[in-house]
Amino acid sequence: MTGKAKYSDDFKRDVVVQITERGYPIAEVSKRLGVGQHSLYAWKRKFVKASGSGDDDQSAEIRRLKRELARMTEERDILKKATAYFAKDAK
Repeated sequence: MTGKAKYSDDFKRDVVVQITERGYPIAEVSKRLGVGQHSLYAWKRKFVKASGSGDDDQSAEIRRLKRELARMTEERDILKKATAYFAKDAK
């Protein structure tokens, strides 16, 4: 197949969310989706600039806090499972 693949703006926004809010590295997303890294950087510039209203520091802090919350929630769930497992063995 020759030519460029066409991706919808919704798809591009979802990819940018994976990179900016979920913290996935661009190289990993590029490899997983089969999209060039150059394209991902361009999409990121386009959609982050379009959605940003100059509150970059605040947006970055929110993204950081969301990642931290997701990590802490995962750790909590693992500890709950471990506690239940060891409580079962103690009986």
